[in-house]
Amino acid sequence: MLKNFWYACEFSAAVTKKPKQVRIFNQKFVFYRNAQGQLIALEDRCPHRGAALSLGWVKDDCIHCPYHAWKFQADGKCIEIPANQPGVPIPKNARVDSYPIQEKYGFIWLFYGDLPEKERPPIPPLPEFSDQRLQRIFFEYELNAHYTRTLENDMDMSHVSIIHSKSFGNGFALEQKMEDYELNIGEWEAHLKVNVRDYTKAKDIFAVVFRPLQANVKVTLGFYMPNITRLVVDFGRGKLINFTVHVPVDDRTTITKRIQFRSFLTFPWANGIFQRAAYKVVMEDKGVVESEYPMSVPDKLSDEVHIPCDNLSIAYRKLRQKCFAMGWGMKPDGNQLNHSNGNLIQPSVRREEDLTALLNNG
Repeated sequence: MLKNFWYACEFSAAVTKKPKQVRIFNQKFVFYRNAQGQLIALEDRCPHRGAALSLGWVKDDCIHCPYHAWKFQADGKCIEIPANQPGVPIPKNARVDSYPIQEKYGFIWLFYGDLPEKERPPIPPLPEFSDQRLQRIFFEYELNAHYTRTLENDMDMSHVSIIHSKSFGNGFALEQKMEDYELNIGEWEAHLKVNVRDYTKAKDIFAVVFRPLQANVKVTLGFYMPNITRLVVDFGRGKLINFTVHVPVDDRTTITKRIQFRSFLTFPWANGIFQRAAYKVVMEDKGVVESEYPMSVPDKLSDEVHIPCDNLSIAYRKLRQKCFAMGWGMKPDGNQLNHSNGNLIQPSVRREEDLTALLNNG
C-alpha cells in the first residue's frame, strides 16, 4: 500500500451527519458532517478505552464517544469529559488523529501521508462528471483480493475473450490478437489506446450497444496512482466510461466503487439493466482474481512473466516501485515500509504526551 495520495474511499451520498465508519489500510476512520455539511475525518478509536467513535453521535459539530460521552471537535481534540469534576483539566493526549478530506466527483477523498498540501499528487480528472447529458450509475462490490490485483484485472485486455465469453467478451475471437496500441505514461498515470476490429457477437445488453453486426471499437484503458482505473469505450454512436476506485480495505479485501457514464440509452429505466450487466462481468472475474498468488502483485517485475499486451500493467508496477523508492510504501497496518532494508518505521501519527503528565492530570 502507498501513502501520500488522495484515496477515494466512499461515495459522497453515503456520509451524512450520522457518524460512519470507513475501513481502509486495515485501519478504521469515522466520517461525519457538521451543520454546514462539511466533512470531518477522524481516527475511529476513543483514546480512553478504545471504543469506536462511529457508534456515537454528533452534537454541536462535535462527535461524542458512545461509551463515556467524551466530546471531540473537528481537529480531534477532546474538549469535554462528563465524568470529570469542574476544574479538572482534560489530559493533553485526550485526542484522536484528524485527516485532510474533501469531496469531488461524487466521492469522498482522504489524504493519508505526510506531504505538505502543495506537494501532494492531485486528484485525477473526471470531466464526464459535470456533463449532464451523460446518464450515470453508482455501484460497488467486494472481492477477497488485494487492490493491485483487482486494479490490474480492470485494465487487462487479453483475458476478455476468455473469462467474459458469455457477456461482452463474446464479441472477440478467442484467438483475438492485441492490435497496435498507443501507450502514454505520465508522472502518476498511464493510458493505452487500442482499436478493436470486427466486434460482432456480444450478448445481452452488449448486443444492443454494439449494433450493427460489425463494429470497430476504440478502447482507452488507463490508471491513476495508486488505485484508480479508467475505461472509455467509443463505438461511434456513443461512449461508455468507467471510473473505478479500488479501495484497499486490508491486504485481502478490496471494495471497488465505480461510476459508469454512458451517452446512449440515457433513459433512467435502463440503469438497472446496465447495473446487472456490470455485476455479471464482475462475477465472471471474481474466481480467477481471488485465486491469484501472491495476493499483491510482486515487488519485482521478474517474479512474474510478462508479454507485450501487459505493458499497461508493467507501467503501473514501475510507478509503484518509484513510490516505494521514495519511501511511500506502507504495510497493511499503516506502518511505513522501508524497502531498502525491510524494516518497519513507525509513523508519527499521534502526538504522544508524557505519561507522567497524563497521570498527574487524571
